[in-house]
Amino acid sequence: MSEEVKAERGPSQLLPEKPFISTPGVLTMIMEVFVVSRAVSIAVILVVFLVMLGAVCWFFRSAPPNRLVITSGPVGSSFHTNAVKYANILARNGVTLDILPSHGSLDNLQRLADPSFRVDIGFVQGGMATNVANANKLVSLGSVAYQPLLVFYRGAVIRLLSNFAGKRLAIGPVGSGTRSLALTLLAYNGIKPDGTTTLLDMEPEAASKSLLEGTVDAVFLMGEAASTATMRKLLRSQDVQLLSFPQVVAYTRRLSHLNVLLLPEGSIDFGSNIPPHDVYLIGPAVELIAREDLNPSLSDLLLDAAREIHGNASLFQHRSEFPTPLEREFRISTEATRYYKSGKSFLYRYLPYWLASLTNRALLAFVPMVVVLIPILRGIPRVYRWHIRTRILRWYRALLAVERELLKETEPSQRGQLLKRLDDIEKAVNRMKVPVSFADQFYGLRGHISFVRARLSDLKP
Repeated sequence: MSEEVKAERGPSQLLPEKPFISTPGVLTMIMEVFVVSRAVSIAVILVVFLVMLGAVCWFFRSAPPNRLVITSGPVGSSFHTNAVKYANILARNGVTLDILPSHGSLDNLQRLADPSFRVDIGFVQGGMATNVANANKLVSLGSVAYQPLLVFYRGAVIRLLSNFAGKRLAIGPVGSGTRSLALTLLAYNGIKPDGTTTLLDMEPEAASKSLLEGTVDAVFLMGEAASTATMRKLLRSQDVQLLSFPQVVAYTRRLSHLNVLLLPEGSIDFGSNIPPHDVYLIGPAVELIAREDLNPSLSDLLLDAAREIHGNASLFQHRSEFPTPLEREFRISTEATRYYKSGKSFLYRYLPYWLASLTNRALLAFVPMVVVLIPILRGIPRVYRWHIRTRILRWYRALLAVERELLKETEPSQRGQLLKRLDDIEKAVNRMKVPVSFADQFYGLRGHISFVRARLSDLKP
């Protein structure tokens, strides 16, 4: 192309036809908005991506499971009957509750304390924790009912457990809370397994049948293993009596997990006056025990079900007495404590369970993400600008040092050294890469270098 054609072109025509750097749209936008370099823009994108990835992973990992496993008790027992009620209530909220029958409280606690056993919650009566290792790693959602111990016997009236010495006693199957409590009470009365008293580990149905047939002298029954029908059959039998504990207060003082319970005269059958007199019983409270990692939203759902199932009045409790956060052998979980103090959280109070869970997780995952990202995104440009400004000021300090030397009386040889220092400064500045927003400071620095060079040239002889 001829020189004349070049001269005729305007300034805009002398610009390159394509930009010398081609950057993706996102990078360009970040570089312009945050006034940062390409490398810093990539770092910003990476940080945002990692934070968002972490929030998304937490969102999905924190989703409550739609299936739980409860260890209950024998089929037909109060534990199992209540487990079925829990399953029906949870099903209304899209959660499946699998019921795993067991021998009773001790069996339930052993399953919960065993990490390899697939179970989430279970019913456990008081007084069991000392019998199982790792029980301290479990939490309680609260007490849900009283569990009276019923001791049925044949023959003459008996007032004390010690009077059963030398007799045949059915104390419940291995793994049941009934057997554990029976052994404890009998031991306090001097009756031990290796003595003259015959202690039989019989199932409630078989034990009741044997008592009616006269092949055993007494049976120990609790609702965790025995059905209501079995207990009513024994209460209505003319040949069977129900033991009333005259030392009931003393037992509860010695064993703190036990409670004084009263079965009023005629409360089973007014017309037949069953029982024929007030019967004083003892029994522990039943707790709903869970593992520590139970999802918080499921904790609320279970406690809602507990209020619906256990909140009504019965023979041994007042209305709304249960569930209650009575901390005995197991600590009340943090979520249960919050529930008893203030009820369900706002979202779960007004939205369907699935929608409340989704919204709650979204808020917990993405609001903190925004809180984290805002200061980071605001801080990166500031740090970057501070870094660039520091680099420019560094060479200004070097330039000032050269100029101060010029103000002194210097020899020609020293002026040559100053000129070399100035050349080094200029080379270093020319190699600097700065964003467009610092162009004025960059070109100002180069102009000041030229100014100092001119002064140095004026001092030459």
